[in-house]
Formats: sequence, C-alpha cells, structure tokens
Amino acid sequence: MDFNKRLHLGTCSWKYPSWKGLVYSSGKPQNPLLEYARHYSTVEIDQWFWSLFGDSVVLPKAEVVKEYFDSVPDTFRFGIKVPNAITLTHHYRKSGQDTLVPNEHFLSVELMQRFLDTIEPLFPKLGPLMFQFEYLNKQKMVSQNGFLERLAEFIDMLPAGPVYAVETRNPNYLNNRYFDFLRSHRLAHVFLQGYYMPSIFDIYRKFKGQLGDMVVIRLHGPDRKAIEELTKKNWNQIVAPKDADIDQLSTTLTELESEVYLYVNNHFEGSAPRTIARIMEHLGR
Repeated sequence: MDFNKRLHLGTCSWKYPSWKGLVYSSGKPQNPLLEYARHYSTVEIDQWFWSLFGDSVVLPKAEVVKEYFDSVPDTFRFGIKVPNAITLTHHYRKSGQDTLVPNEHFLSVELMQRFLDTIEPLFPKLGPLMFQFEYLNKQKMVSQNGFLERLAEFIDMLPAGPVYAVETRNPNYLNNRYFDFLRSHRLAHVFLQGYYMPSIFDIYRKFKGQLGDMVVIRLHGPDRKAIEELTKKNWNQIVAPKDADIDQLSTTLTELESEVYLYVNNHFEGSAPRTIARIMEHLGR
C-alpha cells in the first residue's frame, strides 16, 4: 500500500480552544470537527469511552453520531474507543481500601452489539474500534491466560466488518503469546507510548514480525499531571520535546508495512498539532 494512503495522522480528541491559529480560525468555532477535518485524516473519539456510571451505562446519542458523520469528508476515518462499560472488569474505586465490585457488563456481547448499533451510521468512515483495558492486577484478572480466554470468547461472537484493536496496560502481557493471539483473531495491536508502559520502539523491534494488517499508535506522555502544570492546559506550544521519540517514530513508520493509525495526545509534548507538524517534517511530508 502507498505510504501516504496507509498512514492516518490525527489527535486524541479535538475540542481545545487553545488550538486557535493551529487548527481553528477562532477559539470557539461553531463546528470544531469540521475545521479539524480540514487538517487531519482521522481523530480518536475518547468521549464515548466514559460510559459506566454506577449501575447506568451511557451510549452515544444518535444526533451526535449524525453530526460527526456530516462534519467530515468521505475519506476521513474515526478511531473510536469502545465504552469502558465493556472493558472494565470491575467498577472504579474511590480508594484502594474499597471493596472491588465486579462489572456485570465486562466483555458483554449484548452491550457491544448495542454500541455497534448506535454508531452504525459512522461505519462508512470507521477506522479502528479500540478496546482499552486498564492494568489488571491479580485481583481483577488471575492470569494472562484467563484474560485471553475471556477475550477470545468475546471476539469470536462479534460481527465481522469493523477492525477491532486491543490496548493492554499490562507490560507483562506484551509477549509472543499475546501477539500470536492478536494475529490469529485478526486484531490490531495498540502501541501506547507513555505512562509506565515500555517503549513502543522496543516492543516494535521485538514483535514486528507478528503484527497484522493494521496497527494503532497512541502517543501519550509519561506524566500527565506534570505537563498540565507546565502548560496550564494551554495546548499550543511544545513544552516537553521528545526528539529521540520523534526520530525513532519516523523510522518505524517508514518500516511498517501495516496500515497505521497514529493518534497524538496533547500530553505527549504539550501540543498535539505541533507534534504532528514535527512528525510530518521528519517524514518529509
């Protein structure tokens, strides 16, 4: 596949008034997504991930789905994070002393089908559907084997068509069995750069022979709180440059034969649009 066609560049979410002059013509554009889509070919929808509120599950509203579809051209692609009502093994706790309460919707095929039904109008412009799993300690998941068995039962019952992608935040899960599992079930791997996860470049070099037809790369920073203090949440400048990461990323992107969805977070360097500009410059685009 032609390099320009297999690489999709965009950001994690898009509603940031401080992107005025970088992405938007004003600080409060009437339709931020419409203006955004003039610059980038994809975006990660994060808002629908936050779906589990006590006993209630909130799914996307039909009018919002239609608005998003109408705001972008036919060539645009949405990367969507699947609701956390599906990916959380247990409800969030207010403190580590609270009792763990199982989430009855964890890997629910019925709930997943309801979610797919709500976003079906976006299917012509759909990129990866991403399952983001939190770090699973022994209390939440006894073993990697148990996790993969549950995930296999779930994936095998999902409808064909969308490309499903998996993000694990268990560094010890990133092994041969995991990548073989993804490939055998036609799942894309989500490379997460940031937090406590190992370098995506080390993981890529070790397992590049086991990657499938699509990969997702999400660039997050190592310390969300620290960069928010530096920027005061004014996301229009690079405040924590990661030159070595940008260099390695450029090399990795040119080597990869898979279709790539690359999503940049403001927390990576301080301004996702400026980081994308740096990436494009390194790629000679």
